Amino acid sequence: MPFEFEIEAVCPVTKARAGKLHTPHGAIPTPIFMPVGTQATVKGLTPRDLIAEADPPVILANTYHLYLRPGHATVERLGGLHRFMQWDRAILTDSGGFQVFSLSKLRKIRDEGVIFQSHLDGSKHLFTPASTVDVQLALGSDIAMVLDECPAYPEERRRVEKAMRRTVAWAREAFEHYRGPRADRAERHALFPIVQGGMHADLRRECAGALVELDAYGYAIGGLSVGEPRPLSLEMAEASAAALPLERPRYVMGVGLPEELPEYVALGVDMMDCVMPTRNARNGTLFTNAGRLSIKQARYADDPRPLDENCGCYTCRHFSRAYLRHLFQAGEMLFSTLATMHNLRHYLDIARGMRDALLLGVFPRFVEKMRSRPASLD
Repeated sequence: MPFEFEIEAVCPVTKARAGKLHTPHGAIPTPIFMPVGTQATVKGLTPRDLIAEADPPVILANTYHLYLRPGHATVERLGGLHRFMQWDRAILTDSGGFQVFSLSKLRKIRDEGVIFQSHLDGSKHLFTPASTVDVQLALGSDIAMVLDECPAYPEERRRVEKAMRRTVAWAREAFEHYRGPRADRAERHALFPIVQGGMHADLRRECAGALVELDAYGYAIGGLSVGEPRPLSLEMAEASAAALPLERPRYVMGVGLPEELPEYVALGVDMMDCVMPTRNARNGTLFTNAGRLSIKQARYADDPRPLDENCGCYTCRHFSRAYLRHLFQAGEMLFSTLATMHNLRHYLDIARGMRDALLLGVFPRFVEKMRSRPASLD
């Protein structure tokens, strides 16, 4: 089987575990943080630089954006995402549901799917559980997501429950299509259903229980980092993960800050992603082992030190804070490249540190170390 999750170590104190998710484009060591490459690129980096500096075994791409431009049919004709973007490692695509639901004034939700207007030209489109499977199969990602309904926060319970039940119904429809008319590709492209339920633990447990019946290769936990307090995110992730099979990988979508990654892993989470390291890099916020650093501050104008003396990335080996601040203030494109290199290296180093700690049996010590780090240098 091209998809197999191998558990290599389990923490006796927490629910954390180290493993490997085998895919047609290589094994993904877990726990893992996955860089986001929304439009078939991690902004500012070539695949060569991304591998040299951060070495991620898997990255994400966005179904909504690639569906609209250049179009999934175009990507398929050109050999699929791996060839299109010259990336020979694993790729995960989301269903586009989160982006569609964020366009609250440009979409209508129906039981059959979501009608939405393109943010590019206003043209109307329909995403259904089956069509989003087809789009992702055309893109050729290793791991695809089902279409789900992500409720806003805060939201009335009755609306959250309705969205959760629709998510379950859509997941069943997606899997019927994936294992029926598209069974020819099902063995080389894993499909993950997504646990929803808002900030209601009982709804999340009910949703997870229904999705487990699909016997998927892995499961995602969605609907977090939508404005709720951070402790509540962890609480909902814990409730969701506890209801999912131990032998399958669990992916929490859209989290989080560096210091939060071990907290999610301690709950039994294996995979995470977030735009935070790349987006914050472009906006001048750098993550270091001594806390967050805002390079735009005047006090770094003549600072000869590297961003992080304990980081071995290209940026920290060669450039001073003063030079990086100069690039940022001058609006030079190189700043985004160097900052993104560093932030992604920082996140992937945390992922590797968590994995090593689990394999060595010292994960609780790693968690405490991360908790004791200062939040900010500024």
